[in-house]
Order: sequence, then structure tokens, then C-alpha cells
Amino acid sequence: MKFTKVLLIKSNSEIPVLETILLSHPFEVVTVLEQNFDFKSISQDIQPDVVLIYNEKVTSVTLKLLMNINQHDARPIILFSDDSGTDSVDKVIKAGVSAYIICGVESKRIQPIIDIAIARFKEQQQLKKELEKTKSKLEDHKFIDRAKALLIKSRGLTEDQAYHTLRKLAMDQKVSISEIAKNVISMADLFL
Repeated sequence: MKFTKVLLIKSNSEIPVLETILLSHPFEVVTVLEQNFDFKSISQDIQPDVVLIYNEKVTSVTLKLLMNINQHDARPIILFSDDSGTDSVDKVIKAGVSAYIICGVESKRIQPIIDIAIARFKEQQQLKKELEKTKSKLEDHKFIDRAKALLIKSRGLTEDQAYHTLRKLAMDQKVSISEIAKNVISMADLFL
């Protein structure tokens, strides 16, 4: 049976109710103080499945921590806080939390909260990958269209002939058509 690895980050050395609840469940729990650790190295060492942050009030330190986690080693993040201010909610959502739990947690709710946060994180990561893939394809199409236009202008080809020329070059050199298009554009820039 694989236990969920939980990294609990707290703002003070007191043992919060949350830590007690986590220890009563079948989780692998590592607890660190917010101000005394380097997330990147800890994340590499323990590779947590989820990061839980306990902080009574959302502070600039908390927001910086959230952004640091998302930059270096994105993980599902659950923030537990007593801060229900609209401004705080907006800021933590923009900083990338998967769940924001206000005013405590009951023992029976901890497992579903973690499961939902992990599932939501995975969905968000999949959407990000799809968005990047789509952006990359659009960028490739721009290069291909520009290279076709250069071939049409310089060699008097039709659009279809220009595309087939790029495609044949790509196949002959065993590279993608967008790579060939970039090369054509670079060569044209050298000679123009």
C-alpha cells in the first residue's frame, strides 16, 4: 500500500490541529517551518504528493512561498488559514493553490480534501500542457506560413508547391517541417 507523501509547512513551531489530524491518518508526513527550509531541496529529497501549508493569516511570505513552489517543482498545494478576506482568497488562487480551506478542518474531511486537490492539480497540469502544445503548433504554423511566403516570392511557386518543397526538405533531412521553415527564414534573412 502506497502512502500519500505530505509536506506540511507551518508558520510556527506549535503543533496545530492539522498536524495532529495528519499524523492520525495513513500519510507519510514531513513537517517543516516556513522560514527554515529550501523548498527545492526538500521537494527533491522527499518528492511529496501534496504540499499543505498552515498559516493563520495570508502574508507576503506565504504568497512568495506559493509562487516559489509553483516555479521550482509544481505540486498540489492546499492552504489552511483563518484568513477569509476576499483579497487574500484572490491572491492565493492566483498564486496557484489547488485548495484553500478556511477556518480549520475535521479529521474525516482531510482525505477527501487531499484527493480533490491532487485531482484538480493533475487536471490543471494537463490543461497547461495542452495549452503549451497548442501555442507551439500555432507558432510552428506561423513559421511555415512565413517560409512558404518567402518561397512563393523568391521562386515563383504556388502555395501548394511551396508547402511540398518544405515538406520534402524536412523529410530528406529527417527534421520537422517547422525546423525547415525556421532554416528557410534564417537563410532568407541572411541574404536580404
